[in-house]
Amino acid sequence: MMIVASAKPDGMFAQAWWIFQDNIPLFWYGIKITLLLAVCGTLIGLLIGLLLGGIRAVRIEERDAPLSRISKKILHGFVGLYVWIFRGTPMMVQALIIYHGLRPVLNWSPVTAGITIISINTGAYMAEIIRAGIQSIDKGQNEAARSLGMTSTQTMMSIILPQAIRNSFPSIGNEFIVNIKDSSMLNVIGVIELYFQSSSVAGSLMLYVPTFIVAAILYLLLTTLATQLLSFVEGRMNMPKSSGPSSQSVPVERVSE
Repeated sequence: MMIVASAKPDGMFAQAWWIFQDNIPLFWYGIKITLLLAVCGTLIGLLIGLLLGGIRAVRIEERDAPLSRISKKILHGFVGLYVWIFRGTPMMVQALIIYHGLRPVLNWSPVTAGITIISINTGAYMAEIIRAGIQSIDKGQNEAARSLGMTSTQTMMSIILPQAIRNSFPSIGNEFIVNIKDSSMLNVIGVIELYFQSSSVAGSLMLYVPTFIVAAILYLLLTTLATQLLSFVEGRMNMPKSSGPSSQSVPVERVSE
């Protein structure tokens, strides 16, 4: 994409406005890719988290059959290893290893790789969020459902999981906000998102501070709008604020890496 440059004004903020006006198509393209990465990564990560968080929440009990206990221990170990690795290493490092490691086999585009990487990374955090959400539900609800003849799967899908998602919604929303910002790390594998575009404009014009002021304002607008949208959705869900273990929000969150 071509970087446009007209007569440069004086003053940092005047230059920032000039840079934005002359390069709106570039910034707009970067915003679209950033949102694509954040939305897809959060949704796919949530699906991963629902599966793995459900596995993490399953208890290993003495009354289980020996084969069942062994299977649960293996699954718990696998999920625990996955969560440990992807929560304990920077997403930038994960991106470099996964993209370059699998590129000879998959020959994938940077955007496809970026969505995959952010989804896998988010899945590790979502697994802990969902696990905590499930464990926050009053155990009496599970026992009551079982006494009515519902199977473990029916109880989980119909009663426990919907409440766990409601209780965990603030933390799930926080992951989306984090992903908007952390998508900037994927520039290391050539994903043309907002930071990549800003860096290209700054390098071409040799005006780094004004250009990244524009980038900072755009990121602030994105995260503010996302926060307002999530607050609206949370209000529509009519989430209970307190009272009892079945209605507690689950504060399993992270900050941007």
